[in-house]
Amino acid sequence: MFRPMTEARVATVDVYPLRRHADGWQTLVLQRAAHTRCTDAWEAVHGHIEAGERPEDAALREMREETGLGVERLYNVTVQPFYLHTMAIVTLAVAFAGVVDDGRVRLSPEHARAEWLSVEEAARRYAWPRSAIALREAVYLLREGDGGVVDDVLRVR
Repeated sequence: MFRPMTEARVATVDVYPLRRHADGWQTLVLQRAAHTRCTDAWEAVHGHIEAGERPEDAALREMREETGLGVERLYNVTVQPFYLHTMAIVTLAVAFAGVVDDGRVRLSPEHARAEWLSVEEAARRYAWPRSAIALREAVYLLREGDGGVVDDVLRVR
């Protein structure tokens, strides 16, 4: 039986929507709708990079499609690998923090609910531990309100 070689591919993006609240950050968490992958799981904005699309463009598009939110500032946070055994690929998800001003969410059919939560509440709610790690990294990097001395490297838009 022939089994294809496993390859690595930059194929997805994760976006952690952030807004200022009191003296910290809040993040938007989304609950998957019925009849979708991982039904009822809580996650950040997540989606595929389309052919010819750069990860940052996919991040902005996915934010609009899944939440209706525009992004005021977009920051590159990390890259997270995940093995998709059914496709024999290691997908690399480029993770971004998307700072928004307006928190009014318009959900896509992909999600049943959305909630703005504290970072710690969101970290506990996420189905995937890597989401909690990336969120904490984003908040650490933006602890001064922007990327601080590394803003020139982190800020995409």
